[in-house]
Amino acid sequence: MAKVLIIDDSPTEQYMLQKMVENGGHEAVTSGDAEEGIKMAASEKPDVILMDVVMPGMSGFQATRKLNKDAETSSIPVIIVTTKDQETDRIWGLRQGALDYVTKPVKEKELLAKIKTALG
Repeated sequence: MAKVLIIDDSPTEQYMLQKMVENGGHEAVTSGDAEEGIKMAASEKPDVILMDVVMPGMSGFQATRKLNKDAETSSIPVIIVTTKDQETDRIWGLRQGALDYVTKPVKEKELLAKIKTALG
C-alpha cells in the first residue's frame, strides 16, 4: 500500500481522485493548494504525488519544479493530473520533472496503472 498525496484545489476532484486511489488499495492524503502541498510532501513523505496544474497562487508546474529541486522531495514521483490537454502542456509538465501526465476526466484504471508504474 502506497501513500498518495493529492494536490488539487477542487474538492470534487480531490474526492474523486481519493476514491480512485483508495479503490486501488492505497492511502490518500489531500491538499487544496500547491504551497500547502509542498509542505505536506516534506512532512508526509508520500510515495507518489498527484498534481493539478491550474490552481490559485502557485501552479502545479511551478510546484512540481520546486519539489524536484528540493533534495528532501526530489525522489517523490509526481503525476500531473489536469484538464490541460495540449501536447505542449504535457511536454512542459514532464520538463518540470513530472514522471507522467494524465488529463481529466481521469479513468480509474489508467490512474492506478500510472501509480503502479511510479512506485516501480
